[in-house]
Amino acid sequence: MKVAVVGAGWAGMAAAVEAAGLGMDVTVFEATRTLGGRARALSAAKPDGTSLTLDNGQHILIGAYSETLALMQRVGLELPHVLMALPLSLPYPDGTGLQTPAWAARWPAPLDALAAIATARGWTWGERLALIRASLRWQMAGFRCEPSATVESLCEDLPERVMRELVEPLCVSALNLPASHASAAVFLRVMRDALFGRGAAGFNASSLLLPRTDLTRLFPAAAAQWLQQQHDKTSRIQLGARITGLRAEGTQWRLTGDGIDQAFDRVIWATTASVAAQTLLAHADDNEALASWALSAHALGFTAITTVYAWAPGARLAAPMLALRAEPDEQAAPAQFVFDRGQLSPDDPAAQGVLAFVVSASTGERDDLQARVLQQGQRQLGLALQPWVTVVEKRATFACTPGLERPGALMAPGLFAAGDYVQGPYPATLESAVRSGLAAARLAKG
Repeated sequence: MKVAVVGAGWAGMAAAVEAAGLGMDVTVFEATRTLGGRARALSAAKPDGTSLTLDNGQHILIGAYSETLALMQRVGLELPHVLMALPLSLPYPDGTGLQTPAWAARWPAPLDALAAIATARGWTWGERLALIRASLRWQMAGFRCEPSATVESLCEDLPERVMRELVEPLCVSALNLPASHASAAVFLRVMRDALFGRGAAGFNASSLLLPRTDLTRLFPAAAAQWLQQQHDKTSRIQLGARITGLRAEGTQWRLTGDGIDQAFDRVIWATTASVAAQTLLAHADDNEALASWALSAHALGFTAITTVYAWAPGARLAAPMLALRAEPDEQAAPAQFVFDRGQLSPDDPAAQGVLAFVVSASTGERDDLQARVLQQGQRQLGLALQPWVTVVEKRATFACTPGLERPGALMAPGLFAAGDYVQGPYPATLESAVRSGLAAARLAKG
């Protein structure tokens, strides 16, 4: 069976690996020259002229990402070499916040999370107990709620400090929306797996896994190398190959583009939702199923993520990742987290002093955001920061709002969708992308 995968992001490469493993002849078409999609490497030069590979956005994984971790191992990655594992921890620069004690770091879920809550620095016992009670209440309800509920309404009984220092940062980082607009049902699924679920690959479910390498090398490049080594006669990856045409021919699908005109038994469409919708609407003709799917994808809303890379020579944070405080003037403190790239890559001299500030659900113009983030970093970290690179992904994730209907994996007979926006239990995460790719390949196999 000949299968085409359109798009070489995390979903597309997951689909390609799974399809090849199932015995299919796989061709991957990628419009750009870089693997990884919206989680890819980015080359840049520091203010002193030193070159360093960054990412188009700072990502983290968690120990509950079972499919992603298993797939990374499948393509030959040694996880301790590419991921730094930290126990559940959201410390602030002053040392307060949620931090799993060392003596509880290897406790099974949910004991490790309960220990972190019970010892949260700067919280009163009343605040700690309120969160523990809420967590147990969610567990007793099977981590289910009304589809129309927001995270804010779900947590309306929690103390203000718990909302401000834990729920809001977790919500905006996982769903890329503030608690007032985010789906409580999806938030609860993330909480269930992260706090009460089983970990994978030797990690606790709640472990925070920070990439030690760039996002292209973290999985997509390793997947491409695995395909070349394990399935060199039945798999191929074409970079700089943009697919612009799609047409049904009997039981096959014909793909066309610059220098491309091939028919395939199955096609897995693994681009962004907007690209998929635009392409399919332009070529749906009288195919009602295809037009309906494209309209569903086109109707999705999207939110932005901004990553501000700054440089402070000699800087070293108290931890590889710190939470940043909200301030009375919300516009003055847009970033929620900061990452110390030097601690993530201790053997790379160019990475020392490089900080990545993450602004989830970002709004506003790039230069203004960058200026506000640098001022926030100087206030909260006490560092003199030099601006470096600011990356704005305007359509970074779909807006995971209450009751959202996401497009399904089946676009039309023989044509399948893969991407973090496709129907599934998770918001727009790497795990969601990988799961969708694996599922699409299995559907293609039949």
